[in-house]
Amino acid sequence: MNEPDLVAWLRSRAGKHRDIVLGIGDDCAIMRPRAGEDLLFTTDPLIEGVHFKADLPAAAIGERALARSLSDIAAMGGEPRFCLVSLAVGCDRDERWVKTFFQGLIKLAKRTQTVLAGGDLSHDERTHADVMVCGAVPRGKALRRDGARLGDALYVSGRLGKGWQRPIQPRLALGKILRGRATSCIDLSDGLSLDLRRLCLASEVAAEVEHVPTAKDSSLERALHGGEDYELLFTIPAGKRAPPGTTRIGTMVRGVAGSVRYQGSPLEPRGYDHFREPVE
Repeated sequence: MNEPDLVAWLRSRAGKHRDIVLGIGDDCAIMRPRAGEDLLFTTDPLIEGVHFKADLPAAAIGERALARSLSDIAAMGGEPRFCLVSLAVGCDRDERWVKTFFQGLIKLAKRTQTVLAGGDLSHDERTHADVMVCGAVPRGKALRRDGARLGDALYVSGRLGKGWQRPIQPRLALGKILRGRATSCIDLSDGLSLDLRRLCLASEVAAEVEHVPTAKDSSLERALHGGEDYELLFTIPAGKRAPPGTTRIGTMVRGVAGSVRYQGSPLEPRGYDHFREPVE
Protein backbone atom coordinates (compact mmCIF):
# COMPACT_ATOMS: atom_id res chain seq x y z
CA MET A 1 0.00 0.00 0.00
CA ASN A 2 1.49 3.36 -1.07
CA GLU A 3 0.42 6.22 1.23
CA PRO A 4 1.06 9.16 -1.17
CA ASP A 5 -0.96 7.46 -3.90
CA LEU A 6 -3.75 6.70 -1.44
CA VAL A 7 -3.83 10.33 -0.27
CA ALA A 8 -4.01 11.50 -3.89
CA TRP A 9 -6.87 9.04 -4.50
CA LEU A 10 -8.73 10.42 -1.46
CA ARG A 11 -8.17 14.03 -2.54
CA SER A 12 -9.78 13.31 -5.90
CA ARG A 13 -12.93 11.97 -4.19
CA ALA A 14 -13.23 14.10 -1.06
CA GLY A 15 -15.63 16.72 -2.43
CA LYS A 16 -15.68 20.50 -2.02
CA HIS A 17 -17.50 23.05 0.12
CA ARG A 18 -17.42 26.83 -0.14
CA ASP A 19 -16.30 27.09 3.51
CA ILE A 20 -13.24 24.88 2.96
CA VAL A 21 -10.35 27.00 1.67
CA LEU A 22 -7.83 24.14 1.76
CA GLY A 23 -8.50 20.44 2.20
CA ILE A 24 -6.50 17.21 1.90
CA GLY A 25 -2.80 17.51 1.11
CA ASP A 26 -1.35 20.07 3.53
CA ASP A 27 -0.49 20.03 7.24
CA CYS A 28 -3.90 21.45 8.18
CA ALA A 29 -7.25 22.02 6.54
CA ILE A 30 -8.41 25.64 6.37
CA MET A 31 -12.04 26.54 6.99
CA ARG A 32 -13.48 30.04 6.72
CA PRO A 33 -16.66 30.20 8.86
CA ARG A 34 -19.63 32.32 7.89
CA ALA A 35 -20.80 35.35 9.83
CA GLY A 36 -23.62 34.78 12.30
CA GLU A 37 -22.98 31.12 13.04
CA ASP A 38 -21.61 29.03 15.89
CA LEU A 39 -19.32 26.12 15.05
CA LEU A 40 -19.89 22.65 16.48
CA PHE A 41 -17.09 20.13 16.97
CA THR A 42 -17.37 16.46 17.89
CA THR A 43 -15.29 13.31 17.63
CA ASP A 44 -16.05 9.62 18.03
CA PRO A 45 -13.76 6.58 17.90
CA LEU A 46 -14.74 3.34 16.16
CA ILE A 47 -12.71 0.34 17.33
CA GLU A 48 -12.68 -3.19 15.94
CA GLY A 49 -14.02 -5.63 18.51
CA VAL A 50 -15.60 -2.83 20.54
CA HIS A 51 -17.84 -0.89 18.15
CA PHE A 52 -17.97 -3.29 15.20
CA LYS A 53 -17.25 -6.91 14.36
CA ALA A 54 -14.25 -7.72 12.19
CA ASP A 55 -16.41 -9.31 9.48
CA LEU A 56 -18.55 -6.19 8.94
CA PRO A 57 -18.06 -5.01 5.31
CA ALA A 58 -15.48 -2.25 4.91
CA ALA A 59 -17.96 0.19 3.33
CA ALA A 60 -20.37 -0.30 6.23
CA ILE A 61 -17.57 0.38 8.73
CA GLY A 62 -16.62 3.59 6.92
CA GLU A 63 -20.22 4.77 6.82
CA ARG A 64 -20.70 3.94 10.50
CA ALA A 65 -17.51 5.77 11.50
CA LEU A 66 -18.87 9.04 10.08
CA ALA A 67 -22.52 8.47 11.02
CA ARG A 68 -21.74 8.30 14.75
CA SER A 69 -20.27 11.80 14.76
CA LEU A 70 -23.00 13.15 12.46
CA SER A 71 -25.54 12.00 15.03
CA ASP A 72 -23.91 14.36 17.56
CA ILE A 73 -24.22 17.24 15.08
CA ALA A 74 -27.90 16.35 14.60
CA ALA A 75 -28.47 16.42 18.37
CA MET A 76 -27.29 20.04 18.44
CA GLY A 77 -29.50 21.05 15.49
CA GLY A 78 -26.45 21.62 13.32
CA GLU A 79 -25.48 21.20 9.70
CA PRO A 80 -22.22 19.33 9.01
CA ARG A 81 -19.44 21.19 7.20
CA PHE A 82 -16.38 18.91 7.11
CA CYS A 83 -14.78 15.88 8.74
CA LEU A 84 -11.25 14.75 9.59
CA VAL A 85 -10.59 11.01 9.59
CA SER A 86 -7.74 9.27 11.40
CA LEU A 87 -7.64 5.63 10.32
CA ALA A 88 -5.33 2.95 11.68
CA VAL A 89 -5.59 -0.17 9.53
CA GLY A 90 -5.28 -3.69 10.94
CA CYS A 91 -2.48 -5.91 9.64
CA ASP A 92 -4.94 -8.10 7.71
CA ARG A 93 -6.41 -5.20 5.70
CA ASP A 94 -5.13 -4.38 2.22
CA GLU A 95 -5.38 -1.33 -0.04
CA ARG A 96 -8.68 -2.51 -1.49
CA TRP A 97 -10.17 -2.67 2.02
CA VAL A 98 -8.99 0.87 2.81
CA LYS A 99 -10.45 2.29 -0.40
CA THR A 100 -13.75 0.50 0.20
CA PHE A 101 -13.84 1.89 3.76
CA PHE A 102 -13.47 5.41 2.41
CA GLN A 103 -15.98 4.81 -0.37
CA GLY A 104 -18.58 3.98 2.28
CA LEU A 105 -17.63 7.02 4.34
CA ILE A 106 -17.55 9.40 1.37
CA LYS A 107 -20.92 8.17 0.11
CA LEU A 108 -22.52 9.29 3.39
CA ALA A 109 -20.38 12.44 3.43
CA LYS A 110 -21.69 13.51 0.02
CA ARG A 111 -25.28 12.69 1.00
CA THR A 112 -24.96 14.95 4.06
CA GLN A 113 -22.77 17.63 2.42
CA THR A 114 -19.83 16.83 4.68
CA VAL A 115 -16.44 17.39 3.07
CA LEU A 116 -13.59 15.01 3.86
CA ALA A 117 -11.00 17.70 4.58
CA GLY A 118 -8.09 15.68 5.95
CA GLY A 119 -6.92 13.31 8.66
CA ASP A 120 -4.21 10.71 9.03
CA LEU A 121 -3.38 7.14 7.98
CA SER A 122 -1.50 4.55 10.01
CA HIS A 123 -1.54 0.84 10.89
CA ASP A 124 -2.07 -1.17 14.07
CA GLU A 125 -2.81 -4.70 15.21
CA ARG A 126 -6.54 -4.06 14.71
CA THR A 127 -8.51 -1.46 12.81
CA HIS A 128 -9.77 1.71 14.47
CA ALA A 129 -10.94 5.06 13.18
CA ASP A 130 -11.51 8.42 14.81
CA VAL A 131 -13.77 10.84 12.96
CA MET A 132 -13.95 14.50 13.91
CA VAL A 133 -16.84 16.48 12.41
CA CYS A 134 -17.24 20.24 12.33
CA GLY A 135 -20.79 21.52 11.97
CA ALA A 136 -22.49 24.88 12.21
CA VAL A 137 -25.70 26.34 13.59
CA PRO A 138 -27.14 29.88 13.54
CA ARG A 139 -25.58 31.85 16.38
CA GLY A 140 -27.26 31.07 19.71
CA LYS A 141 -29.61 28.46 18.21
CA ALA A 142 -27.80 25.22 19.08
CA LEU A 143 -29.87 22.58 20.85
CA ARG A 144 -28.44 21.70 24.25
CA ARG A 145 -29.02 19.24 27.07
CA ASP A 146 -29.62 21.86 29.75
CA GLY A 147 -32.86 23.51 28.63
CA ALA A 148 -35.60 21.06 29.68
CA ARG A 149 -38.22 22.51 32.02
CA LEU A 150 -40.83 21.08 34.36
CA GLY A 151 -43.88 19.96 32.40
CA ASP A 152 -42.05 19.59 29.09
CA ALA A 153 -43.09 16.56 27.04
CA LEU A 154 -40.36 13.99 26.32
CA TYR A 155 -40.04 12.51 22.80
CA VAL A 156 -37.87 10.11 20.80
CA SER A 157 -37.36 10.12 17.04
CA GLY A 158 -37.77 6.36 16.48
CA ARG A 159 -37.96 2.89 17.93
CA LEU A 160 -35.30 1.80 20.40
CA GLY A 161 -33.35 -1.41 20.92
CA LYS A 162 -32.23 -1.87 17.31
CA GLY A 163 -29.33 -4.17 16.42
CA TRP A 164 -25.84 -2.72 16.82
CA GLN A 165 -24.66 -3.61 13.32
CA ARG A 166 -27.49 -2.01 11.36
CA PRO A 167 -26.77 1.24 9.42
CA ILE A 168 -27.04 4.46 11.44
CA GLN A 169 -29.33 7.17 10.07
CA PRO A 170 -28.19 10.51 11.56
CA ARG A 171 -31.31 12.61 12.25
CA LEU A 172 -29.87 15.78 10.71
CA ALA A 173 -33.12 17.00 9.14
CA LEU A 174 -35.03 16.50 12.39
CA GLY A 175 -32.33 18.33 14.36
CA LYS A 176 -32.76 21.40 12.15
CA ILE A 177 -36.55 21.25 12.56
CA LEU A 178 -36.15 21.15 16.34
CA ARG A 179 -34.20 24.41 16.45
CA GLY A 180 -36.41 26.95 18.20
CA ARG A 181 -38.95 24.24 19.10
CA ALA A 182 -37.19 21.79 21.41
CA THR A 183 -36.02 22.95 24.84
CA SER A 184 -33.34 20.24 25.06
CA CYS A 185 -31.95 17.40 22.98
CA ILE A 186 -29.44 14.53 23.14
CA ASP A 187 -28.65 11.62 20.81
CA LEU A 188 -29.18 8.12 22.16
CA SER A 189 -25.82 6.41 21.78
CA ASP A 190 -25.49 4.80 25.22
CA GLY A 191 -29.07 3.78 25.99
CA LEU A 192 -32.24 5.59 27.00
CA SER A 193 -31.79 5.05 30.74
CA LEU A 194 -28.28 6.54 30.79
CA ASP A 195 -28.69 9.31 28.22
CA LEU A 196 -31.97 10.50 29.72
CA ARG A 197 -30.25 10.73 33.10
CA ARG A 198 -27.56 12.90 31.49
CA LEU A 199 -30.20 15.21 30.02
CA CYS A 200 -32.00 15.43 33.37
CA LEU A 201 -28.79 16.21 35.25
CA ALA A 202 -27.88 18.95 32.77
CA SER A 203 -31.37 20.47 33.03
CA GLU A 204 -31.66 19.91 36.82
CA VAL A 205 -34.99 18.10 36.53
CA ALA A 206 -36.36 14.55 36.79
CA ALA A 207 -38.27 12.50 34.21
CA GLU A 208 -41.24 10.14 34.20
CA VAL A 209 -41.23 7.67 31.29
CA GLU A 210 -44.59 6.12 30.46
CA HIS A 211 -43.94 4.30 27.19
CA VAL A 212 -40.93 3.10 25.16
CA PRO A 213 -41.33 2.36 21.42
CA THR A 214 -39.43 -0.89 20.99
CA ALA A 215 -37.88 -2.11 17.74
CA LYS A 216 -39.13 -5.29 16.12
CA ASP A 217 -37.54 -8.45 17.56
CA SER A 218 -36.01 -6.44 20.40
CA SER A 219 -36.80 -6.42 24.11
CA LEU A 220 -37.82 -3.72 26.56
CA GLU A 221 -34.57 -4.33 28.44
CA ARG A 222 -32.52 -3.59 25.34
CA ALA A 223 -34.69 -0.60 24.41
CA LEU A 224 -34.11 0.89 27.86
CA HIS A 225 -30.43 0.11 28.35
CA GLY A 226 -28.81 -1.27 25.19
CA GLY A 227 -27.37 1.77 23.42
CA GLU A 228 -26.32 2.34 19.78
CA ASP A 229 -29.79 3.56 18.73
CA TYR A 230 -28.65 6.99 17.50
CA GLU A 231 -32.17 8.39 17.73
CA LEU A 232 -32.81 11.88 19.12
CA LEU A 233 -34.29 12.27 22.60
CA PHE A 234 -35.77 15.73 23.07
CA THR A 235 -38.22 17.85 25.06
CA ILE A 236 -41.01 20.09 23.79
CA PRO A 237 -42.98 22.63 25.88
CA ALA A 238 -46.35 21.34 27.08
CA GLY A 239 -49.08 21.98 24.53
CA LYS A 240 -46.67 22.44 21.61
CA ARG A 241 -46.79 20.08 18.63
CA ALA A 242 -43.82 17.78 18.02
CA PRO A 243 -42.60 16.94 14.49
CA PRO A 244 -44.46 14.12 12.70
CA GLY A 245 -43.02 10.64 13.11
CA THR A 246 -41.73 11.24 16.64
CA THR A 247 -43.16 9.51 19.73
CA ARG A 248 -43.98 10.98 23.11
CA ILE A 249 -42.60 8.77 25.89
CA GLY A 250 -42.93 10.85 29.04
CA THR A 251 -42.77 14.14 30.92
CA MET A 252 -40.19 16.20 32.78
CA VAL A 253 -41.24 16.33 36.44
CA ARG A 254 -40.18 17.53 39.87
CA GLY A 255 -37.68 15.36 41.72
CA VAL A 256 -34.02 14.85 42.40
CA ALA A 257 -32.06 16.15 39.41
CA GLY A 258 -31.12 13.24 37.19
CA SER A 259 -33.66 10.78 38.59
CA VAL A 260 -35.80 8.83 36.12
CA ARG A 261 -38.88 6.71 36.70
CA TYR A 262 -40.43 4.21 34.30
CA GLN A 263 -44.15 3.57 34.81
CA GLY A 264 -43.86 4.67 38.42
CA SER A 265 -40.72 2.75 39.40
CA PRO A 266 -37.11 4.05 39.58
CA LEU A 267 -35.16 3.41 36.38
CA GLU A 268 -31.50 2.59 36.99
CA PRO A 269 -29.10 4.18 34.45
CA ARG A 270 -27.69 0.92 33.07
CA GLY A 271 -26.87 2.10 29.57
CA TYR A 272 -23.83 1.05 27.53
CA ASP A 273 -20.57 1.12 29.48
CA HIS A 274 -17.23 0.23 27.85
CA PHE A 275 -16.25 -1.61 31.04
CA ARG A 276 -19.41 -3.68 31.30
CA GLU A 277 -20.96 -6.35 29.08
CA PRO A 278 -23.58 -4.95 26.64
CA VAL A 279 -27.28 -5.59 27.29
CA GLU A 280 -28.71 -8.25 24.98
